[in-house]
Amino acid sequence: MNRLSLPPLSGRQKFAITVSVLLIVTVMLIEITVVVKWWSVVAPGDPEPIPVAAGSGPGSVVAAQTMPQLPWQVRLTRVHAAKVTYRSTNGTTGDDTTVSGTVFRPDGAPPAGGWPVIAFGHGTTGINEPCAPSESDDLKGLATVAANLTRGGYAVSIADYQGLGAPGVHPYLDSKTAGLNMIDSVRALRAVYPGVSSRWAAFGGSQGGGASWAADEQSDVYAKELTMVGSVALSPAADVAGLVRKAQDGQLTDDQKPVLQWVVESLARSNPTINRADFRSGSAIAHWDVLSQCNGPQLDARTKAAAELGPHDIAPTSDKAARQLTDALQAYALPQRRPSAPMLVIYGGRDTYIDPVWTQRAVARACSEGAVIDSEMQPDKGHANVNADRAFGWLADRFADRPAPDRCQR
Repeated sequence: MNRLSLPPLSGRQKFAITVSVLLIVTVMLIEITVVVKWWSVVAPGDPEPIPVAAGSGPGSVVAAQTMPQLPWQVRLTRVHAAKVTYRSTNGTTGDDTTVSGTVFRPDGAPPAGGWPVIAFGHGTTGINEPCAPSESDDLKGLATVAANLTRGGYAVSIADYQGLGAPGVHPYLDSKTAGLNMIDSVRALRAVYPGVSSRWAAFGGSQGGGASWAADEQSDVYAKELTMVGSVALSPAADVAGLVRKAQDGQLTDDQKPVLQWVVESLARSNPTINRADFRSGSAIAHWDVLSQCNGPQLDARTKAAAELGPHDIAPTSDKAARQLTDALQAYALPQRRPSAPMLVIYGGRDTYIDPVWTQRAVARACSEGAVIDSEMQPDKGHANVNADRAFGWLADRFADRPAPDRCQR
């Protein structure tokens, strides 16, 4: 058998091959190193506990752990993130509670005075424990929001609110409770991460807009060690007691019907005098449990069930029941006291969840109590599409201690 023979290599050829091999190996090692570093960021691992000093009282941390399940795009920003369980307070009863949430800080050394804080109040996610943002890998879309805020130089806290993510009943649309949960999330953030400022602002929309508003009202009396500079409330659920009258008249919008169902179910879980049968008729009777869900395979079923609700299916069946529900929602309504810091309130004239006139009246009452409010009603906007482009510039001015605009009519 003949063999293919190669001519002998010259010294120069041997040197060239050796250099080429070394270059290839070097490039491969660089690429492997880059891939390993990239993979160490994006490959999820198991959560690890974060040691936190023991404490007691509102805002003290019960437990904290890393969040390796966050989307890789978020982890590539090198944001420091933790899921926390912390102590808080029920705004209606004053009872001690345990609440969950998430906290974030930017990478690197903090600025002089520490990173300023934005407590973010999320909109409605449901009324059951698994409905919490922290139960979702991407925090129901809020992980990207938190990462963008940290890139802007802010530390961030996101309270799940009582009863979401931690055992207990979620008092749906009880803005004071959610506001206290937001304040305590700032305390928890500062307990987990050093270098975080005591200066903070609240930002929220819908249910979170009411929570942000309430946090502003309560901050000075509830958290004297913190300095609130302002709050932004987008389409806030400040006062929804008008839902009862609309339900009696069969005038609820399609968006308001399932909202009122969550209100009734939430109240019934914590108040034994609330009888669900006094507030449901027609298809609501058959679909009540499905209407109470927020995620998983039941979510599509809930959407379908909500679409089948008739004008009077979610409504008080007696004047006594109407008074009971109105009293409960009026107890939740804002304002409850003069805010601690200036507010920016933006809402839409075509909001089908929260009637614009309800927000307008709440703002007017707050103004009469001495609030400093920059309010804006956008006539052609709805609930979720208000233009909030100026909100972060407004917040930056508050952190810079610039005078706040005031549109209250004195």
